[in-house]
Amino acid sequence: MSGSNVAGGAQKVVGMILAAVIGFPLLIFLVAKLFTSGPGVDLGQANMTNEAISARLQAVGAVKLVEGGPPGSRSGKAVYESVCMSCHATGMAGSPKFGDAGAWAARIAKGFDTLTKHAIEGFNAMPARGGATDLTDDEVKRAVAYMGNAGGAKFEEPKVAAAAGGAIDPAVKGKEIYDSVCMACHATGISNAPKFGDKAAWAPRLKDGADAAVAIGIKGLNAMPPKGGYQGSDDEFKAAALYMINAAK
Repeated sequence: MSGSNVAGGAQKVVGMILAAVIGFPLLIFLVAKLFTSGPGVDLGQANMTNEAISARLQAVGAVKLVEGGPPGSRSGKAVYESVCMSCHATGMAGSPKFGDAGAWAARIAKGFDTLTKHAIEGFNAMPARGGATDLTDDEVKRAVAYMGNAGGAKFEEPKVAAAAGGAIDPAVKGKEIYDSVCMACHATGISNAPKFGDKAAWAPRLKDGADAAVAIGIKGLNAMPPKGGYQGSDDEFKAAALYMINAAK
């Protein structure tokens, strides 16, 4: 075999080795890319799901309301944080930014009634009730007051009305509030909260009487925020507290 043939054969061997070294990892990369390119890859609107298209077409500011208590009881702060801040936190779509006195001044000058009318019915890019159709008129008004006051107004939030007929029934209203708010901690005893129905855990908290325990709950204690985070009236919170207290007797 001549020297040129030997050299040529050696070059072919080296070429095959280089092709294997470079080509095999490249093949692995391409195969992995093929199997990991899932729905998240944007392949054009023709491949979008109906849900994705609906989300893009949703009205500005429309969000799903996060419950903070029974319907009608949410404070202005609670409504702002769960609905309004989606636009007003950044000033999206020309909405007055929360806390921006300059942006709110002209709107505050129109008066509380005009602002709440616009918020309830919708105005410019803002849909009716900010897109949260389950908000009551008073809850919208509380949100307007909360945002307006942060911008320099002195509006008064509508108060949460007590249940019709005077006294609130702990077995009905109290249970409703417990199920929607209090059970988050009291059902399991998280953060040392006295577990629902646990007489031993409740006993030291009731040593000074039910009224004293309710008063402490209204103010908040240790890991528990005022009224356990409930946004309704003190009387309604008392009904929830009595519901739990009665279960521990």
